[in-house]
Amino acid sequence: MSAEGPPAPAGPRRLPGRPLVPVRTKTGVVLLHDEASGNAYTVRLKLTKEVLTIQTQDVICVSASNCSANHRTVTLRRQPVGGLGLSIKGGAEYKVPAVISKVFKGHAADQTGMLFTGDAVLQVNGINVENATHEEVVHLLRNAGDEVTISVEYLRKVPSFLKLPLGSPGPPSAHSSQASSPLFDSGLHLNGSSSHTAPSSPPSPIANEPKYEKRWLDAWSVPLSMARISRYRAGAETLRPDAFQVVALDGVSSGLLQFPSTQEHAGWLRAVSANISDLTLQTMEMTNKCCSPCEQVSILDWVRAEKTYNLCEVLFKVDKPQLPDACCSCANLGFRDPDFGDQGPHCFSVLVGRGGSHSFSVELGSELAEWEARFQRATFMEVQRTGSRTYVCSWRGRTLCLTVDFALGFTCSDSRTKNVLWRYKFSQLKGSSDDGKGRVRLLFQNLDTKEIETKELEFQDLTAVLHCVHSFMAAKVASVDAAFMDSQNVTRKFMHSS
Repeated sequence: MSAEGPPAPAGPRRLPGRPLVPVRTKTGVVLLHDEASGNAYTVRLKLTKEVLTIQTQDVICVSASNCSANHRTVTLRRQPVGGLGLSIKGGAEYKVPAVISKVFKGHAADQTGMLFTGDAVLQVNGINVENATHEEVVHLLRNAGDEVTISVEYLRKVPSFLKLPLGSPGPPSAHSSQASSPLFDSGLHLNGSSSHTAPSSPPSPIANEPKYEKRWLDAWSVPLSMARISRYRAGAETLRPDAFQVVALDGVSSGLLQFPSTQEHAGWLRAVSANISDLTLQTMEMTNKCCSPCEQVSILDWVRAEKTYNLCEVLFKVDKPQLPDACCSCANLGFRDPDFGDQGPHCFSVLVGRGGSHSFSVELGSELAEWEARFQRATFMEVQRTGSRTYVCSWRGRTLCLTVDFALGFTCSDSRTKNVLWRYKFSQLKGSSDDGKGRVRLLFQNLDTKEIETKELEFQDLTAVLHCVHSFMAAKVASVDAAFMDSQNVTRKFMHSS
């Protein structure tokens, strides 16, 4: 379900080693996976030369200035033929409200112009049904009398397992479900007489009555300049089948996009890659204008690293800030060989688990300060995004789990029974020490007795755990003290003091 636009008028360009693919515009309907809930939702993609836009459907008011599309109350008159003229799916047993799955053209629901597939049923004749089961909602609607008042709100994230149609109201089906099921349409369109007379004519429109439409609206956009495409599962080496996500340079992500077929997946992958490549080539050309002939950039691209690290488990360390800044037309970021010594005046390291590290150098002190600030900010955002990290540990032959939680602090539990053995807030941690191998001693203050309580644990990768504790505690302080992040910037303090 996609449509492609014509190639851009300008001739196609390519990066070294990449196939010649014209820049294209493209639209199509795909599934967007929500990793938090495990559900998938229907979205529409709109690809242009510079941006990939994700659109979601919504109901909007198009005629009146004071109407609300979010919450609509509609009165239906049950017709002798066609009943209420709608069907529903879903229910509380599937952790979704009952949703209108069909609106039959020319019948009661369609004639109002205010009901759409995807509308969640909130009330029936004043009775709240947001948490009602499918059977309970069907029973209420079928026994609500000839005049039924329902309140609805468009459900922007309709789980794909409900398989709701995206198009206009359709004709009534030949049969009505007698035994309702949350995953099948429970028809409320054949409740009246069985005679085959034509449906009643629609009522005359009322002056100033609000009019509604269901439209695709822009939800968010992913800039394609210097963006990257990820087809691999997080933390794994396996490809996602017929799916990928686009991640912008600033971290904005399309989310995991699942395509209906291998052919469509390949077409979208080629089109998005071609547009990214064209923009990357333009960036290279602008960069090279500022560089001498011997410093020309020949290729600019994202590559997969041999190993990836969770931001919560690494530590940014400023090695050697120096002043004054040297004036340079182009600052380079690259690996620094520890055996070769300093390749630049300003160096930093990323400390990882098991005592490992990766070293980098930049030319300007201001660049080093920017890297430090952005690394800290990214770490704090990752802490808040993940919420918690759990590590398997042991003590005296007993296997335990230590959870570092942004909201709760430290929790130690039995790995088998999951019983909580002890829990402390971050503010209760008063000190720690380790043996440099795998054992750590944590000193907590009891809030009631004010006495120090010692807890000892052993970990396989103690460095990663200590980095995680540091990241979570720093993020916690930063969440309540806006000035904390700036106060921790070693480079800026060095620059100001100098």
